[in-house]
Amino acid sequence: MKASKMVGRAGKAAFLTMTMSLAFLVTACGSNSAAGTPSSNQTASTTAPTQTASTESAPTQTASTESAPTPKSDKLTVYVAGPGKMAAQIKEGFEAKSGIKIEQFDGTTGKILARLEAEKSNPVADVVILASWPSGLSLKEQGLTQSYADAQHADKLYDTWVDQDKHLFGYSASALGITYNTKLVSNPPADWADLTKPEWKGAVNIPDPSLSGSALDFISGYLNENGDGGWTLFKSLKANDVALAGANKEALDPVITGAKSVVMAGVDYMAYEAMAKGEHIDITYPASGTVINPRPAMIMKDAKNLENAKLFMDYLLSDEAQKIVADSYLLPGRTDIPAHESRTQVKEIKELKYDWNWMTEKGPAITSEFLGIFK
Repeated sequence: MKASKMVGRAGKAAFLTMTMSLAFLVTACGSNSAAGTPSSNQTASTTAPTQTASTESAPTQTASTESAPTPKSDKLTVYVAGPGKMAAQIKEGFEAKSGIKIEQFDGTTGKILARLEAEKSNPVADVVILASWPSGLSLKEQGLTQSYADAQHADKLYDTWVDQDKHLFGYSASALGITYNTKLVSNPPADWADLTKPEWKGAVNIPDPSLSGSALDFISGYLNENGDGGWTLFKSLKANDVALAGANKEALDPVITGAKSVVMAGVDYMAYEAMAKGEHIDITYPASGTVINPRPAMIMKDAKNLENAKLFMDYLLSDEAQKIVADSYLLPGRTDIPAHESRTQVKEIKELKYDWNWMTEKGPAITSEFLGIFK
């Protein structure tokens, strides 16, 4: 009797199991039929092998979405201290080559540094290019830049135009000279001190070092070689009515028009560019020496588009961009790329003896003392 009841119960269990299995198969077939219709979840299903018709399928799908690669950025923010035409050509060349859109701010070194300071709590720039090497070193010392050890062609730069940690890349440079109006000057000054003589009284401009990083580099470099005695030159220049005249362009324009005869410590590429346009301008490099100022390009520490910034740095040092530099009358950063044939080459310019680290440290105090003399 007990055995018969047990057999009856086993039969019922078997029947229930078969019924549930058939129901599951019918349901599964219905699901496969629905999957044949395209839907937004179809791709996710095929890429998630562990997904089944269970309550565990949703978490698995979410995990797959979170692990998907982040889309590549298609933009880059660059702050650049000119020259404007060259910066525009480099921007256009990079965008055409990479498909990356550059959002660019053009300004003097002083204006760029002021903008970086204003944005310190919410950094915007990915790449910064200045016209002053010590200003770039100062950003590095503040921890605002980062290294790019694998920059292409960096090994072809002049030794002193790239820092040891690969934060600053001097992709171009300008030298500081004495630019003069050839209609007004038949016997140009041979050295800086000549501009303190009576014949030059009231005829000379000098760029403002608080607005022109390159002008500050000349003043600092001159003082680095000549010590505190070097201040005698600048006091004598003030006594001879040398005028403080804004940034480089503002200092040069009156010489082009003939309102002034000379601009001292002006960037040389502007002189060559004016000459190419047919202006009555020429330039000489003082016999005692001058400063050749690499223009540092740097990737910022908080760069939001880091990979694009690296691509841009590689482009700056490429053959194409270096030719743009040469055609703009600046000195290319690479030793294997000559400057424009109409201008003086690096090896032909005598340099003062100066130390960039000393100039970086002393720069703010020198600016303050210089402005105290001239204002």
